[in-house]
Amino acid sequence: MRRTLAVLPALLAASALAATAVPAHAEAGWEPAPSAPWDTAAGERCDFPVHGEPVVDEVVRQVLETHPDGTPKRVAYKGALVVRLTNTATGASYDADAGGRALVEYRADGSQFWDVRGPVLVGVAENGGNLPRGLHLVDGVYTLHIGPDGYKTVTMQQGGRDDLCARVD
Repeated sequence: MRRTLAVLPALLAASALAATAVPAHAEAGWEPAPSAPWDTAAGERCDFPVHGEPVVDEVVRQVLETHPDGTPKRVAYKGALVVRLTNTATGASYDADAGGRALVEYRADGSQFWDVRGPVLVGVAENGGNLPRGLHLVDGVYTLHIGPDGYKTVTMQQGGRDDLCARVD
């Protein structure tokens, strides 16, 4: 199964807690959930091509519930995640701290429901969500619904967002 970092070709998801000296991956029931590097063409998220690559990735996940077929239904994510975003046309880069915590429900229709605390990187295509096209670092207390068609709806309870395209323009 792959995460969605777009929560960009799978971000998503994400995660920081680690309140003890024990590494997050050593906690019982948690397993590594690494994010893969990704690329977007000019116009997909930003006006220019962007490369994203984790420079710190200590994200772990714990499957809390499975569907009858054994695939994950409810999964908790946490851990440090810093993604370096690079404008590949100019070389400008920015390290985005996307180390929030998320409880994600993977639904049978292909949709996802995220209950998030802290920062998570959310990529949105043109007309692909209630946020404008772009790469956003959404931070605070909020939910993210990803429809079966990929449409992303962010509902903020508290917090805000950072336009990451502007940071590497």
